[in-house]
Amino acid sequence: MPRLDPGQHAGQHPGRQFQGAPQYQGAPQYQGAPQAQQPPQTAYQPVGEEPQPPRRKRAHVTLIAAVVVGCAVVGLGAGALLSGGDDKGKDDKQPVAAASSPAGKPSTQAAADPAKPQAEALDKLLADSNNSRAAVIGAVEKTKSCTDLDQAVTDLKGAAQQRRDLVTRLEELSVDKLPDHARLTASLTKAWQASAAADEHYAAWAAQAKNGKKVCKHGKARTTSETQAATVQSGEASKAKRQASGLWNSIAAKYGLTRRAATQL
Repeated sequence: MPRLDPGQHAGQHPGRQFQGAPQYQGAPQYQGAPQAQQPPQTAYQPVGEEPQPPRRKRAHVTLIAAVVVGCAVVGLGAGALLSGGDDKGKDDKQPVAAASSPAGKPSTQAAADPAKPQAEALDKLLADSNNSRAAVIGAVEKTKSCTDLDQAVTDLKGAAQQRRDLVTRLEELSVDKLPDHARLTASLTKAWQASAAADEHYAAWAAQAKNGKKVCKHGKARTTSETQAATVQSGEASKAKRQASGLWNSIAAKYGLTRRAATQL
């Protein structure tokens, strides 16, 4: 390479300066830096970050695998649920049916109170016990006034028979399941028997008034021994009826039946 003399001026050797310039083209040839830049060193990345693209691929693969496994698990679970649900429904139906029948038995047993039908049967009997009361009252008034004495005798005898029939019907009833059934039946029996006896005595008094002028005088019947006996028996009947009424009304209240006063027996 020619060396330049620093003492020379550029204007003195124009030709050399123009020719020397092409020879100083080693600088263009010295472009090692561009050659060094051919590798992508400017986009330098740490060593740990170079496998990022492969890691993305593995992440996608892992995600797809997880989705496939999840779908398989869901499918298996749904199949098990559907198959198990039918069996569970069958199992549930069978115990319910089996458990419902024993549950119904206690309720049936609780509803079947043996005392209730006995109370209802006695209630029907008591409904007939007062049928002759009006007839007896009317016959006694006729006897007192000495009017229609034949009818008075008939009515009083019929009432006595009706009371005896009540006692017979009571004996045919089963009342052993009723509370205080012994006292109740004893009170009713005594009341009806005493009433029948009173009716018989009143009937005998009416017959006396019909056949004896000494009994009926001035349109009024005087008191006789039959009248006194009838009064005694009537008092006994009233006492027994009051006791029977109290016993019966407690039963009637329990089973929703008709309550009755002593005068209604």
